[in-house]
Amino acid sequence: MSSPYQGGRHELGQNFLTDTSVINTIEKLVAHTTGPIVEIGAGDGAVTMPLSRSGRPITAVEIDPKRARRLRRRAPEHVTVVNDDMLRFRFPHHPHVLVGNLPFHLTTALQKRLLAAEHWHTAILLVQWEVARRRAGVGGASMLTASWWPWYEFAVHARVPARSFRPVPSVDGGLLVMSRRSNPLVRDRVRYQRFVQQVFTGRGRGLSEILVRTGRIGRTVLHGWSETHRVSPRALPKDLTAEQWADLWNLVCADRRTAGR
Repeated sequence: MSSPYQGGRHELGQNFLTDTSVINTIEKLVAHTTGPIVEIGAGDGAVTMPLSRSGRPITAVEIDPKRARRLRRRAPEHVTVVNDDMLRFRFPHHPHVLVGNLPFHLTTALQKRLLAAEHWHTAILLVQWEVARRRAGVGGASMLTASWWPWYEFAVHARVPARSFRPVPSVDGGLLVMSRRSNPLVRDRVRYQRFVQQVFTGRGRGLSEILVRTGRIGRTVLHGWSETHRVSPRALPKDLTAEQWADLWNLVCADRRTAGR
């Protein structure tokens, strides 16, 4: 299972997870899921082989052809090793679980691709500690988190010390669990995500001022929403929860329909 890149001559920018306690934690998290497993960045199989004990079908994706060949020779029959780039790999068209240690320099690009992919229901990912916190909305959510919250739940499971990897990266990692919601909080993804972007990039001294300037919601409706959710006019977009974003968007849509009558 490949891991974050830190300067130096690391083949293909790969580090490797060597901490057995972290590997055991990943194994336990996967054990609470069902269905086939897709592991991205399988490396030398440090996680692949323990997961294979479950007997579940596993597709292990590894970009390094030499490591892929070695892992293919070691892996049991129910493990399919694929030599491919995780940014190009075609995910299965059936329900599955994702497991992966995302290279730190590719975290954003990979997460965007995974969030837009269909069919997987749970993703157990090892990313930078601060990225894991931000994705889960700890200390404030990012625009990427807010854009996808109606469709996914994000949770930080554990902090992973830098010493858990070889070579040792410059920052700690974090185990992030992403779960697809069975009932999305919002229907129109494209329009909702445009709205989130407009709010995050909008000007104003607080959320109320930003929202009014978008011209998407009336002051009276906005005041009622703020009172219901106890949101301060000075709050920032990063301060909202998934439910608050969803309710706000639904009010924006309802207010627009009312204004159009």
